[in-house]
Amino acid sequence: MSVAVAQNAESKRAWRDEIVAMLSLSWPMILTNLAQTAMTATDVMMLGWVGASTLAAGALGTNFYYLFMIFGLGLMLATSPMMARELGRNKFAVREIRRTVRQGLWIAVAVSIPIWLALWNTEAILLAMRQDPVLAAEAGHYMRALQWAVLPFYCYIVLRSFIAALERPGWALVIAILSVAFNALANWALIFGHFGFPKLGIVGSGIATTLSSIMMFAGLVVVISMDKQFRRYRLFGRFWRTDWPRFAELLRLGVPIAAILSFEVTIFNAAAFLMGLIGADSLAAHAIAIQIASIAFMVPMGFGQAATVRIGRAYGAQDREGIKRAGWVAFASGTGFMVLTALLMLLAPHALIRAFIDINDPANASVVSLAVTFLAFAALFQIFDGGQAVASGMLRGLHDTTIPMIYAAIAYWGIGLPLSVAFGFWLDLHGAGIWLGLLCGLAAAAVLLISRWLRREKLGIELIR
Repeated sequence: MSVAVAQNAESKRAWRDEIVAMLSLSWPMILTNLAQTAMTATDVMMLGWVGASTLAAGALGTNFYYLFMIFGLGLMLATSPMMARELGRNKFAVREIRRTVRQGLWIAVAVSIPIWLALWNTEAILLAMRQDPVLAAEAGHYMRALQWAVLPFYCYIVLRSFIAALERPGWALVIAILSVAFNALANWALIFGHFGFPKLGIVGSGIATTLSSIMMFAGLVVVISMDKQFRRYRLFGRFWRTDWPRFAELLRLGVPIAAILSFEVTIFNAAAFLMGLIGADSLAAHAIAIQIASIAFMVPMGFGQAATVRIGRAYGAQDREGIKRAGWVAFASGTGFMVLTALLMLLAPHALIRAFIDINDPANASVVSLAVTFLAFAALFQIFDGGQAVASGMLRGLHDTTIPMIYAAIAYWGIGLPLSVAFGFWLDLHGAGIWLGLLCGLAAAAVLLISRWLRREKLGIELIR
């Protein structure tokens, strides 16, 4: 009996330690995600102050930007589980970590070039997609200023993955907060012509965000170059040295991650384009609702990122119980938070919408009404969205990405998008129908991914190697 009691006490202590470790790692990541989203939210807010038409053009351009940018982001995120696994195997690994970071930066440069070419032709592509010519032209101008943010942002993500793998994400948070403040000031100055700068409108917002991305990357470079623990890895030495096997391994792991993110994000982009076919008011309301939902999403996303690191380290050490504890602690934390945000969206939608548009202006009445409706649907899928975000991060920690990629394709493009079109246009539910389709897609993704995790946990890590 005493042995059983001791084992039970040890198990409780292990779970308690995991909760503390998960929260310690995840809260700076969550706040960093929120800070990064705050930059986009700032852009949306200030473009909304210019007018509903400018807000709609900004939403159209931003969705087009993410359509391309998100794929490269997935490639960058592959560096996190690779470094976590190496540190799980050997906490003193230096060369392996340095080479992973170096090849991640190489991939960042390689993928940015075709993205720049595509974004430079935003207006022509949007016109081919039958978007409003006036909105397409304005979005095109916006992209030619914003597109240069891609490369520094990718490089920032690689460096952020490095410090997260070492479980010191605090510096990324500090730099992100400073960048948010800079972005807000730069938007205010360049959009509206304050502080002696020219009034550039929507183009000014793109320039501000590009400068902010450069600041984020440069800030981490300075920190890594000066901090004693980071400096020992000599990340920027011999940058030209090749490591093709590691480059290929990053692509093998990263392409499915990129595809998963692309399937998820592009269904929301497709929803924005579908809203554009309905009208400018629907598109503007969608931009507000999706921005609010995106802010809430940063919390489970942070838990998913922390789960990747914690599970990746346990995976490298072949600690099956550690994998289990890290996964379920992250999942319970992420989905639990989303229950709270769902209640907020249902009970106080006007308080949230007020941050983006003047709800007392009669000219905005239609946008406000639609945004309230869309937020009701967003509240319903919050729990599913949080669940699939954390589950994806959990599986990523096990380097299990190919099957989740197939699941994402089925859920988002096989279920979510067709139902959005069917509900929105065939059943004449318009914007509400599009959001109902999104809800179905997210629910399917959550169920499939958590089922995958349950099977992996049951079979053990041997079958995942």
